[in-house]
Amino acid sequence: MTETTEPDVPRTRIFADLTPLRTSPDYRRLWFGNTVSWVGQGMTALAVSLQVYDLTGSAFSVGLIGACSFVPLVVFGLYGGAIADTVDRRKLGLASAFGSFALSVVLVAITVAGVERVGLLYGVVALQAVCFALNSPARSSMIARLLPAEQLPAANALNSMTSTTGGLVGPMLGGLIVGWWGYRAAYGIDAVTFTASLYAMWRLPSMLPYRGEAATGAAKRASVMDGLRFLGTRPNLRMTFFTDMCAMVLANPRALFPVVAVLWYGGDAKTTGLLVAAPALGALLGGVFSGWLGRIRRHGLAVLFAVASWGTAVAVFGLTRQLWLGLVFLALAGAADTTSMVFRNTMLQAAVPDEMRGRLQGVFIVVVAGGPRLGDFLAGSVADLASPALAVTGGGIACVAAVLLLALRWPRFARYDARDPEA
Repeated sequence: MTETTEPDVPRTRIFADLTPLRTSPDYRRLWFGNTVSWVGQGMTALAVSLQVYDLTGSAFSVGLIGACSFVPLVVFGLYGGAIADTVDRRKLGLASAFGSFALSVVLVAITVAGVERVGLLYGVVALQAVCFALNSPARSSMIARLLPAEQLPAANALNSMTSTTGGLVGPMLGGLIVGWWGYRAAYGIDAVTFTASLYAMWRLPSMLPYRGEAATGAAKRASVMDGLRFLGTRPNLRMTFFTDMCAMVLANPRALFPVVAVLWYGGDAKTTGLLVAAPALGALLGGVFSGWLGRIRRHGLAVLFAVASWGTAVAVFGLTRQLWLGLVFLALAGAADTTSMVFRNTMLQAAVPDEMRGRLQGVFIVVVAGGPRLGDFLAGSVADLASPALAVTGGGIACVAAVLLLALRWPRFARYDARDPEA
């Protein structure tokens, strides 16, 4: 970790703190490369969905794309974290980024060749998920080595802007490019954007997870079970995952957006698009106006408040019947999610020893990948058995109640202080 330090965050700061970008050239290159490649990935995700629908005319076939990525994310997320704690993280990040680049080239090749096999597209999507599951723990665990601890909240806020920008801008550009020039152009641009991530990884210094000869042998014994046992003895770290599951499983209304767009607002597909975009826009604004996050020291309390705010916003959204008001509360939920993510990631980076960071980031991927999908299933089931309103509002209330119960069960989490990180 770099030894340079920055003065306390000014109390007047409103916009995102750019200090990590100014002080660390390595982080700056990594952030820029990831931002560009995330936009490319968003383009490809939409292009693949459109191409599968063109080939099959089946919404079910499009839905299978998510299943093809889910299993590799869960399986290789855990093992990718263990690998990241064993090998040079720079080399792992570089190899997995090159794998994603090569898969984009494969998409270009099969499109140019006129191959129209949905199974081949599914296979590429699954392999892309494997590369992401290997790349993400390595990349995330690097941040704490590139920046001092006081800059981690600012860095994680900037990282949230990367993923949100990719989720917003990528699909929009993908739709335009596919409409103008076809699938091969979208896949080709994605391949080009990956060169930015490859360059950033190439310029990084070596990122061996252990320092010193005595630790080298221990690194070879890194395993998934070691990481899970470590997590089992660290209540504050477990709470970061429990609170996120409260939000993503109990109060995740995204699967019901097509239904509520029609039943509540008398809308159509365009209305559904607005509902999908609102949380993402709120999350992006949460990152843009994240300057104040660096002043917060009680990270656990901030997570509890942010997740409870998410649940409250979702619950109120379930009571709205005016579209503009519903969009406002979804945007507020998205902003709260950014705040929660920033502090949860910071705790994982600051309170976890370097030799365990990859494995804990692997668990993070599993929670992020699995939680929303369990939430989709729960929301859809409740809506079908009762009503969409009960599923959304009841889920939001259940989220707030669950967070309060967790806070009472593990009161130390609310007392977590960034100046003295304790797992």
